[in-house]
Amino acid sequence: MAKKEPISLAMNTRVLFVCMGNICRSPMAEGVFRQMVRQAGLEDVVKVSSAGTHGFHAGEAPDKRAQAVTAKRGVDISGLRARSVVEKDFDEHDLILAMDWDNLSALQQLAPKRAHHKLQLLMRFATEHETATIADPYYGNAQGFEPVLDCIEDACAGLLELAKRRATQVAAA
Repeated sequence: MAKKEPISLAMNTRVLFVCMGNICRSPMAEGVFRQMVRQAGLEDVVKVSSAGTHGFHAGEAPDKRAQAVTAKRGVDISGLRARSVVEKDFDEHDLILAMDWDNLSALQQLAPKRAHHKLQLLMRFATEHETATIADPYYGNAQGFEPVLDCIEDACAGLLELAKRRATQVAAA
C-alpha cells in the first residue's frame, strides 16, 4: 500500500480587518494580529489582511501616526498598502471584522447574503475594553492613536484565542 502524505487537519482562519480608508485602524489591526499569529506559530493556518470600505487612499502606505504608534510597540506596518474591499474578499475570508458600525453597515451592503455571517465588529473579541467600536483617529492628533491601538491589541488577543481553538479543533477531531 502506498504511503500517503500527511494531511493537515487544522482549520484555517482567514481574517480581513476593515475600516473606512485602510490607512489607520485596519492596517494597525493587520500588523498587530499578524505579529501575534507569528509569535503563536500559527502562520500556516491563520491568514491576515486588511481593506477599506472606501477607496480614496488606495495604494497609499498607512498614516504616519499609525506607523509611529505601532512601531513604538514593535510592529512595523510601513510595508502595507491601502486597498478597497472587493467582492472576492467575501469568499476568501472566514472573518471580516469592521472597526465601527458605519463600516459594518457598509460591509453588509457590499456583501452577498451568503457571507453576512462572516461580518462582525472586531471589538466583540475584546476582554479588557467595554466599547463596541474603535473610534477613527484620523481627524485627531497623534495621541488619539494610542487608545485605538490599546483597543486593537485587546481585541486581537481575544481573536487569537479563537484562531488557536480553530487550529486545534479539527486536528483533534
